Amino acid sequence: MPTAWTPPPQPPSALNRVYNNANRGIGAAVERVVLPQDDGPTDLLGKLVSFTPPWFISLIVHFSIMIFLGLLVLGANAVSKKDSGIEVDLSHANEKDNEIYAETIGKQLDDPSQKFSTEGLEPSKDPVASLSSADLPQVEHPLVGPPVLDPTPHGNMPVGTMPTPSIALELSGRDEGMKKVLLQAYGGTKSTEDSVKLGLSWLVRQQRSRGVWSLRGPYKSGGNVENEEAATAMALLAFQGAGYTTSSSKNDPYTRVVTRAWKELLRRQQDDGHFFANLVPEQHQLYTQALCTIAICELYGMTRDEAYLAPAQKAVDYCVKVQAPEGGWRYQPGVDSDLSVTGWFAMAMQSARMAGLEVPSPVFARISKFLDSVARSEGGGDSEGNLSGSRYAYQFNAGATKPLTAEGLLSRQYLGWARNDPRLLNGVNFLVTNLPDWNDRNVYYWYYGTQVCHHMEGKEWQKWNGVMRQLLPDHQEKQGAERGSWDPNGDRWGGTAGRLYVTCLSLYTLEVYYRHLPIYQTKAMPLGK
Repeated sequence: MPTAWTPPPQPPSALNRVYNNANRGIGAAVERVVLPQDDGPTDLLGKLVSFTPPWFISLIVHFSIMIFLGLLVLGANAVSKKDSGIEVDLSHANEKDNEIYAETIGKQLDDPSQKFSTEGLEPSKDPVASLSSADLPQVEHPLVGPPVLDPTPHGNMPVGTMPTPSIALELSGRDEGMKKVLLQAYGGTKSTEDSVKLGLSWLVRQQRSRGVWSLRGPYKSGGNVENEEAATAMALLAFQGAGYTTSSSKNDPYTRVVTRAWKELLRRQQDDGHFFANLVPEQHQLYTQALCTIAICELYGMTRDEAYLAPAQKAVDYCVKVQAPEGGWRYQPGVDSDLSVTGWFAMAMQSARMAGLEVPSPVFARISKFLDSVARSEGGGDSEGNLSGSRYAYQFNAGATKPLTAEGLLSRQYLGWARNDPRLLNGVNFLVTNLPDWNDRNVYYWYYGTQVCHHMEGKEWQKWNGVMRQLLPDHQEKQGAERGSWDPNGDRWGGTAGRLYVTCLSLYTLEVYYRHLPIYQTKAMPLGK
């Protein structure tokens, strides 16, 4: 299992109340003990009680209750709010839409009407302390990106301006202690977590002897093309999204699975940092690089293991080197751009920043420039009749689509657009009017749309999550050899990419509650600790 935070003790006042109530009950019980008379026989228990001093009975009972209270505290899910640290405001997460938020399967883990705070945590378990600047590689500027500037008239921040100490917290929700709180706060259920476990078990069964995965099989309905590097990166992202890494407990069966996979995947990385094999089709090469870069950056960010620092930085450096003049990426290194490939690289660059790796600031400015070229304004306008950026297209001469709109909006969120930006609000409204529908399957769209709405929180997230968290578990394979996976037949790209692709994207979607902390929460966290 992933390393878990040890929950802190309850406030003394609460413990004292429990203890005092127990103490009063014990005192009354001791007073009611009747010593046996000399002239009558007693049973064994009576004799033991009769010859035992009352103070010793009280001591035993007190000691037993203290053990019970200790176990109770260790099992608590609540986190103390003492000694101010970081506080994540869950007010947006708690807004409910009664028409859509109901579900027919699973059960809400707990009432999400709470706030989570890391106040009172041990320093070694505090996510800010664990990702302090002392642990990060030395760079020319402590925040890596450009300085924070004044917001534009729309309220959005310039590209690449989210401070690195804040964005580094994005991966902290995968810790076991944080996972429980975030699941409760953002609407995860027993059904969603059971689906994740089933999906990971399916992936374990598909791992090959060398430690890699395959896009083509041996499972049913594999993809049309083989690409072991991409398949392995996708599987690793599913395990890491749930908090499992090479540094997880040795007793956890996933630790060996993940370690074997990373040993082989890193063996395949080339000296210049690229992961893709020369034998894979041209259109697969940079997709593979982006996926592997996200995975290695996450691994380093989660483990802080120096063995992964150089491979991660090399992968990032290669991505930067092959960015096209248009500002994005496509099939050939340094040639042409499309939003489908660019969205994965934008996430790779953000994953690098989450891990504290160095990414040149101009990279984000160029991504933003490319996004401007594929931005569309369908769906209305603001007071000036212009909401360009609320929809997105594949390339500059194409029309907007749902999946690419979601991918473009997620990129904008990570590049600094404010939550109240009119273009973002308009785009998100478009997404929640096109909720996931099994009769119109497109797990690629669901994967990106889920992240956008989760970062937005509030009613938008409640609407989307109310459908998504029921739809995916309900259609997961429940029996047979493929139990835990999702059938790719009927999905927009499932017939080409295959079962592993559809299953991994479905798992990322169900891990959304803790996979990344909501962007607009991390901006409010204190820096420089």
